[in-house]
Amino acid sequence: MSGTGLSVFALHATREFGERVSAHLKQPLAAHEERGFEDGEHKVRPLVGVRGADVYVIQSLHGDESESVHDKLCRLLFFIGALKDHGAARVTAVVPYLGYSRKDRRTKPRDPVTTRYVAALFEAIGTDRVVTVEVHNVAAFQNAFRIPAEHLDTARLFAEHFAETLGDADAVIVSPDAGGVKRADRFRGALSRRLNRDLATVFIEKYRSAGVVSGGAVVGDVDGKTAIIIDDLISTGTTMTRAAAACRARGALVVHAAAAHGLFIGDAGAILEDPALDRVVITDTVPPFRLDPALVKRKVTVLDAAALCAEAIRRLHEGGSLVDLLEG
Repeated sequence: MSGTGLSVFALHATREFGERVSAHLKQPLAAHEERGFEDGEHKVRPLVGVRGADVYVIQSLHGDESESVHDKLCRLLFFIGALKDHGAARVTAVVPYLGYSRKDRRTKPRDPVTTRYVAALFEAIGTDRVVTVEVHNVAAFQNAFRIPAEHLDTARLFAEHFAETLGDADAVIVSPDAGGVKRADRFRGALSRRLNRDLATVFIEKYRSAGVVSGGAVVGDVDGKTAIIIDDLISTGTTMTRAAAACRARGALVVHAAAAHGLFIGDAGAILEDPALDRVVITDTVPPFRLDPALVKRKVTVLDAAALCAEAIRRLHEGGSLVDLLEG
């Protein structure tokens, strides 16, 4: 949208991430007001003119100690509505972590398909485009929206990190279940190119029913290797530690876990202390606020996804290619 002025807002709950995006863009965040009322209602409004502007609003949709997912979603939607009312030429929602993106299909009779309902809310308020990072199911995400929906894959981001830290170690890429094999293979391809050598992909057998996970067979060879388990997110940590234990049992020497979003729900901190898992690598789409800072310092590496979002904003504004950004 070259020729139209660029405005970037970050709502208060995602302000720190937004400031990192702003630093990469070398453009200050636009001013806005968020005001709460005694009965729990709130309003959000821009404090600068947006008429004719190409506007990007940054808000990550994860619950935290101050706002629920629903609070953040409502604030984002209402703000987008206000921007459209006041003449913004285009409004793009930049949602580093998209809440409800895991509920993208019916797994039981009469189940909701909540991803599609969230998409309908964005469309109804007048959102022109949605950008998010590493969703659970890319095809389901793209099919849920009737407006442009851009998915920022983190394969290159993780490949750059591990290319610098692996050295000459014999590595293998592990999907913690069969459903994540495509994600693991994208990461394997990116890391293989960076290392200039072929790597293998294996996966862990996994079954889930009524919240209970079973299975644990390793399909592929991890013996004597460094295993990198890749997934879209870490919630309670049980999937990652279960996969790590399976890899160790089959002879893996070192085990890393990598996921774009570190939610770390419930007893995740205690679970991640498991010695089967050497290190956890996440991005900053969700800050690891639920973990003990000492554990984060000792065992967690946080990569900068703000740079990825900033470059996506720059390219969308200037009419550049996201394919080149993600694939190189």
